[in-house]
Amino acid sequence: MKNFEHLLSTIENVHQNLQGVAVNAVNQALTMRNWLIGYYIVEFEQSGEDRAKYGTGLIENVANKLSHIKGIDKRSLFRFREFYLFYPQLREILSDHISGNKILETLRTKDSLRIVGTVSPQLEKELQVPPDKLISKLSYSHLELLLNIDDPLKRTFYEVECIKGTWSVRELKRQINSLYFERSGLSSHPEKLANMIRQKIVPQAPKDVIKNVYAFEFLDISTRSVVEESDLETALLDHLQQFIIELGNGFCLEARQKRILIGESYYFIDLVFYHRILKSHILLELKIGAFEHGDIGQLNTYLNYYKDEVCEDNDNPPVGILLVAEKDHALVKYATAGMDENLFIQKYMVRLPDMDHLKKHIEEELRNLITDNKTF
Repeated sequence: MKNFEHLLSTIENVHQNLQGVAVNAVNQALTMRNWLIGYYIVEFEQSGEDRAKYGTGLIENVANKLSHIKGIDKRSLFRFREFYLFYPQLREILSDHISGNKILETLRTKDSLRIVGTVSPQLEKELQVPPDKLISKLSYSHLELLLNIDDPLKRTFYEVECIKGTWSVRELKRQINSLYFERSGLSSHPEKLANMIRQKIVPQAPKDVIKNVYAFEFLDISTRSVVEESDLETALLDHLQQFIIELGNGFCLEARQKRILIGESYYFIDLVFYHRILKSHILLELKIGAFEHGDIGQLNTYLNYYKDEVCEDNDNPPVGILLVAEKDHALVKYATAGMDENLFIQKYMVRLPDMDHLKKHIEEELRNLITDNKTF
């Protein structure tokens, strides 16, 4: 080493490069696993000796028998099956990986991996991103998001743009929701639109790639660090959790970062309590930053989910508390679901934390945490 600065930069480069290699290896292994699971499910459906015994309940039976594996559930198995059917061409690159890996070679059938099931339009070569690019440049989280797109051309468009721009999963979702594909088709200069979008997007770092629910489940790591956005948010939730429990009056902590499945997407509720006196679930959501109109809508979605999917017959309707925290003020909102009688609402209000008390507590905690040099 010529000098100290050269030493530092060399160490940093080695770390970043090998971190990227490690992340890529995890992502490829996860993608391979999920594709193989989908492949074997379809193969069993087509030629399993006892397939008639399970019929349409095959996936549910598999999910029940493999419930001890984190991330293997009915919903994920359906998605893995869909993943195989949408991307059968991954067999090419997957066969190469298997042939060079003694452990994975044991997964091969006697006749080697072959395409089973119905061949999808994605096999049309002119619409394909090379399989090695798909598996090395996109995580399974990216690919699963792309499964929601039925149009092969549209899906390929986002595959290409995502690879070229090294988009995060969140960025890919944002671009799909912004109708980037449709806007590009309507634009007289799509290349200018593409350049403008690329300039606005910050490429994801390796440490951001690995922080997704699927990778954490695959590695059997707690997903808590995936969904907590900042040190300040984590610290506030820690204090609020303890504060509400100490209020007494029947609050029992049920879950932290409670994961729920609505449709095809997972969501996380910051804190879930059960109030044994009110016989009601209390859902608490913390928002770092200014209040937005969609925040209440999201909380009400969680409340409706709990009413339909979680609450028992003898439970009262759930209650939601939205906390919006900023450096200079705190906003507290209560959201209710299905409580039309004023008397019933008043009964809830008596048992729930006082709004002013809760607001003062949040403001005090914010001041203390900022003083301790914690950042958003």
